[in-house]
Amino acid sequence: MAGGAAWRPPRPCEDYWWEWKHCRGLRHAFHHYYAHGELPACGRWREDYEACRAWERGRAAAAQEALCKSERARVMEKQKYAPVWTLRKSPPPDWYLPLDQDKPN
Repeated sequence: MAGGAAWRPPRPCEDYWWEWKHCRGLRHAFHHYYAHGELPACGRWREDYEACRAWERGRAAAAQEALCKSERARVMEKQKYAPVWTLRKSPPPDWYLPLDQDKPN
């Protein structure tokens, strides 16, 4: 990220705060445990919130670097999963034919 005065956090600090509050909620914890088999790790949202506030207070370079590093890690984590379905380049050759719904199995 270039520039000291022109740089802004990727999200408003309140977004980090609400993400942390949401992550700590009972409903989210139950859903995350059901889906992943473990409780969610919410510490990163709190650290990002504190870094964002530190940057707003004093324009600390360490806070800026911590936010950039955390956002990059978050983006890379989202991109590591492959899509569930393979995308088609064109429709199937018989896409216009009627479906076989009336035939018995």
